[in-house]
Amino acid sequence: MKNIESYINQHKDRFIKELIELLKIPSVSADSAYQKDVLKTADAIKSKLEEAGCEHVEICKTDGFPIVYGEKIIDKKLPTVLVYGHYDVQPPDPMNLWTSPPFEPIIKETELHPEGAIFARGACDDKGQMYMHVKAMEFMTSTDQLPCNVKFMIEGEEEVGSKNLGTFVKNNREKLKNDVILISDTGMISKDTPSITTGLRGLSYVEVEVTGPNRDLHSGLYGGAVANPINVLSKMIASLHDENNHITIPGFYDKVENLSDDERAQMAKAPFSLDNYKKALDIEDVYGEKGYTTNERNSIRPTLDVNGIWGGYTGEGAKTVIASKAYAKISMRLVPHQDWEEITELFKNHFEKIAPNGVKVVVKPHHGGQGYVTPIDSIGYQAASKAYEETFGKEPIPQRSGGSIPIVALFEQELNSKTILMGFGLDSDAIHSPNEHFGIWNYLKGIETIPLFYKYFTELSK
Repeated sequence: MKNIESYINQHKDRFIKELIELLKIPSVSADSAYQKDVLKTADAIKSKLEEAGCEHVEICKTDGFPIVYGEKIIDKKLPTVLVYGHYDVQPPDPMNLWTSPPFEPIIKETELHPEGAIFARGACDDKGQMYMHVKAMEFMTSTDQLPCNVKFMIEGEEEVGSKNLGTFVKNNREKLKNDVILISDTGMISKDTPSITTGLRGLSYVEVEVTGPNRDLHSGLYGGAVANPINVLSKMIASLHDENNHITIPGFYDKVENLSDDERAQMAKAPFSLDNYKKALDIEDVYGEKGYTTNERNSIRPTLDVNGIWGGYTGEGAKTVIASKAYAKISMRLVPHQDWEEITELFKNHFEKIAPNGVKVVVKPHHGGQGYVTPIDSIGYQAASKAYEETFGKEPIPQRSGGSIPIVALFEQELNSKTILMGFGLDSDAIHSPNEHFGIWNYLKGIETIPLFYKYFTELSK
């Protein structure tokens, strides 16, 4: 790829400004109050794909938020790369923990990003990383260096489980036909140590409701005589892990893949400082399943975590009540071979079984998806590796991620395509948290690296 660095240097201020404008739109898919903003973002992505050189761009309606599709077919005999990303973002809550408004992007210098990082909801997940692909496309088309065919599929429901993407993919197999799928919705080890994500965990997400008396009760008149749903729910949740932080749901580990000692040794080669990890999180010690390292706990082992818990009175001052109901949202990250629907059923049966007399329990499944592992001997992986090596000056490390992108397994099932995960974020980017950010260096490095993937994938496919 000729003149890619000079092109980025020439246009970097515009690239940053365009991303900032996109980040100003609060495209929160989980909250209906932002519906118009989500649709506005889809329109903006359509315009940007057209400006980047896509010849056929459309907003495809679904039963939820639309999917933006674009393509540029230069020769049907050449390979086709399908780029997937999402334009929706997580809710910004809790608002009081943001140091700057989540939808008023601001560039700040940090210890890891002396050149500056953009602070805003969606900066890294996934608007910033998705937009790298749009700008990479712009470079290739404007300099007449696009080596193969490209298709874009950018959705607006990833943060709520990609509710309608599966139907869209199944109904549009020919439109989406490709030789490899390219996604940037993951991270890398560090700015000095590039890595390619080769595995993703699956996900099962549920909400539980515990009901006791038919109304809130006076805690003095009824306390000690009636089951308190909040107390009960707390005990039930606590029982889901044993003293070794092993999940106690019967059958939960039956299909868990246990990596060999050699595979675990290969993982351990990735640079990692436990002291820096604890310092970054401001914690005194790590916590997790006994017998596994921190990097194993958050990637190759399944987990169960409470994402939210509420009930009773939480306002200012005191109100002495025993709540009629208590609630919790619980997510389980799963490893390959664990079926998310089967795990959801196991959770439901177990949670209902351990409920004491005096309360009623309802488990409501929300969404989920399967885990995924991509082989490192594929042409796609080799092309990505060569691209990283050229721009970073060193070979990237294959790494399994603790995160979930449920649609990746769906893509392989419906489109018979392998997915390559070229992430440029960092663990410290605070995705899904207050003060999410994305380093400008990372953003521009992604734009520099992505076109090289196209080059090497086309060459290796001959």
